[in-house]
Amino acid sequence: MKMTGAKILIECLKKEGVEVMFGYPGGQVLPIFDQLYDAPIKFILNRHEQAAAHAADGYARATGKVGVCLATSGPGATNLVTGIATAYMDSIPMVAITGQVKSFLIGNDAFQEADITGITRPITKHNFLVEDVKDLARVMKEAFHIASTGRPGPVLVDIPSDIQMQETEFDYPEKSGYADTIRHIAAIPDR
Repeated sequence: MKMTGAKILIECLKKEGVEVMFGYPGGQVLPIFDQLYDAPIKFILNRHEQAAAHAADGYARATGKVGVCLATSGPGATNLVTGIATAYMDSIPMVAITGQVKSFLIGNDAFQEADITGITRPITKHNFLVEDVKDLARVMKEAFHIASTGRPGPVLVDIPSDIQMQETEFDYPEKSGYADTIRHIAAIPDR
C-alpha cells in the first residue's frame, strides 16, 4: 500500500509500540502532525523542544521503553541537543525525530536549516538523514534497534519535508539489518 513518508513514520512508530511521544510543532514537521492527529499515539505538547527531549529521556528511564521526541528544523532541532546529550551520557534509549528543509535546499543556508546530523554526531549512538522515502521504514527500524540494544542511547532521524510528503510502498522490515552490516564491516581486514 502506498503511503506518504509522514504516514510511514507514524506506522513505524505504531509497529515499534510507541504509545507516547513528546514535542513541539513547526513548519518542517507539519505533514507528520497531520498524520499524528488521527494516530493512537498520545502526543504531549511541550512548551519548548528542550523540554521534549528531557521528557522523552524521563519517559525512557521510568518505563524502560524507547523515549521519542519530535521537533522541527533549525532552532527547533538544535534545542533538542542538551536532552540528547543527557540521554547519551546516561545510556538512555531515545529516538529524536527532526524535520528538515526540503532535500534540494540542504547545504544552501536555507531558512531555519541546521546540520543537525553533524551537530549531534558526537552525542548520539547513530543518526540518519533520510534522503529517499523508500529508506524511511528501514531507517526507523534501525533507529529503534540501535537505541535499545547493546549500550542503549539516543538516535536521531532527520527527515526533510519533501520526503515526508513523497509516496512509496510501505514495507516494515521484520528485523534490523544494522547488526548484519556491522558484522560485515568488522569482517573486512585492515590494510
